[in-house]
Amino acid sequence: MSRVYDLFVAGGPVMYPLLGLSIATFACAFERGWFWFQLTSQEDRVVNDVLKSAPKDLATAAQIAKQFQSLAIGRFLLAPLKLNLPSPETFHLAMEAAADKEFVQMRKGDKLLETVIAIAPLLGLLGTVTGLITTFGSLKIGGGGSSADATRAAAGIGEALIATATGMIVAIIALFFFRIFVSLQSQQMDYFSRVGSDLELIYRQVWYEPSQAAIPQRFMEQDSN
Repeated sequence: MSRVYDLFVAGGPVMYPLLGLSIATFACAFERGWFWFQLTSQEDRVVNDVLKSAPKDLATAAQIAKQFQSLAIGRFLLAPLKLNLPSPETFHLAMEAAADKEFVQMRKGDKLLETVIAIAPLLGLLGTVTGLITTFGSLKIGGGGSSADATRAAAGIGEALIATATGMIVAIIALFFFRIFVSLQSQQMDYFSRVGSDLELIYRQVWYEPSQAAIPQRFMEQDSN
């Protein structure tokens, strides 16, 4: 630990904001990682249960989705199922609106990571500049420099290198997490689209179209009576 602390101190003042950015990056990654773990580990079971129940009873399917409102997929499936025999257009709009809302939540943290990716290398570059200023300030052109001057010059070079490396490392870590989360978001958009299409097709074929076909039949029975 003393070795790490010595490197931190040697990196100069810019190490403090870089430390803050690294803490924010890992905090965001932990929160988003837990979010994605909960969602991806349970969503297949929720979808299978809802799609199996929907052809038999929409109320049962809605109740299953309601039990998983804490998950994005549960809220997405519940949005159209809680409506009272809507038209296919209304059913689709309810799913679309719910999906848009969930996708916004899935992108939570992206702006923070993008900010870290942009700022961390600049802070590292700032540390490079301040370190070089210290180095040149300690150089004695034409000789006459003492060992203390040489030590300060070496410290300035060390500050420049450590700050630059730290800024790049923090930005790389943030970029790594960012790309993982963006990939998961893209997969979820495709998954939600596929699941929504399956649910909408079940609603149209099993519930809406038969109910519409039964209306003229009832009128014909009333006329014959």
